[in-house]
Amino acid sequence: MGLCIFVIFASDILFYSTIMRTYTQLQAIFGQYLQDHRFTDQPINLYDPVNYILALGGKRVRPLMLLMSHQLFTDDPTPALPAAYAVELFHNFSLLHDDIMDEAPLRRGQPTVHAKYGQNAGILSGDVMLILAYQYLLRSANADNSYRLVDLFSKMAVEVCEGQQLDMDFETRTAVQIDEYLHMITQKTAVLISAGIEMGALIAGASPDDQQRLAAFGLNIGIAFQLQDDILDTFGDPEKFGKKVGGDIAQNKKTYLLLKAFEEADEATEARMRQLMTIRTQDGSAEEADKIRQVKALYEELGVRRQAEDLMNSYQERAFDSLRATGLPEERLAVIAGVASRLLGREN
Repeated sequence: MGLCIFVIFASDILFYSTIMRTYTQLQAIFGQYLQDHRFTDQPINLYDPVNYILALGGKRVRPLMLLMSHQLFTDDPTPALPAAYAVELFHNFSLLHDDIMDEAPLRRGQPTVHAKYGQNAGILSGDVMLILAYQYLLRSANADNSYRLVDLFSKMAVEVCEGQQLDMDFETRTAVQIDEYLHMITQKTAVLISAGIEMGALIAGASPDDQQRLAAFGLNIGIAFQLQDDILDTFGDPEKFGKKVGGDIAQNKKTYLLLKAFEEADEATEARMRQLMTIRTQDGSAEEADKIRQVKALYEELGVRRQAEDLMNSYQERAFDSLRATGLPEERLAVIAGVASRLLGREN
């Protein structure tokens, strides 16, 4: 029966509520840790932007996945909390610098750090967040795992930077292959989730084999999560998605949907798509809405939404295969599997 149990029980209100209660408890524990470790050092102009971006919230998926992985092997989350904070610091450091590169004015509906405090403050505060992440990571380390933790975290950090550079490179390239795109989102998005989950298992003393199985679970869930984001950006309900639908189309971003559409299109349809991509529109304009409508219609005509969903489901199945391979009791696996399923059924 394996992890099919999670699909069967997904409609079971009692089972689902048990999963979410455990998840909510971990959220509360981590939220309190964040509050207890606000940065009050001097100079205040260095640390205020750090506290500001951390306070903007979000789902805290990455640190919570680390804590859920740790909980597979032990009930006390305390040893893993500093590492979870390190993951959250690194994630927000990357967002802070991404916002500067993108010249983004808003993050989660609030002014970005560089918009509020200035670009120089944003760069420097981001730098200190990366250093602080290592300091907190080492608070979860011991004599047996410290080298492995730092090595794993450093490898992840390099790959995230490589993924970001690839994403930037794609903006100026005419042709990008689907396998190149999947490699990019693996590095930019999935490796952070994967490394966090692997670190949680490592801190808990899991066997090397289980650490690798959980890392594979996280990597495949991360890729599926990004593919879901591509789909929701184009086809999601704007009331539930939490941001403007069609933004990727408006910005001509090379998502899986666009690349698959080029792959499926005949010569005339490809020419029409390339013509649409030359159109530059103002945010919120009627021209932008018309461009989004036309491209969405082409996606539906070419069947790329279904293909994206099929690929997302394939990565999700690979993830659960890796989770099942740990051989851990299903009641232990229920929380991390249930939360992953919920994230991949999300509309926001």
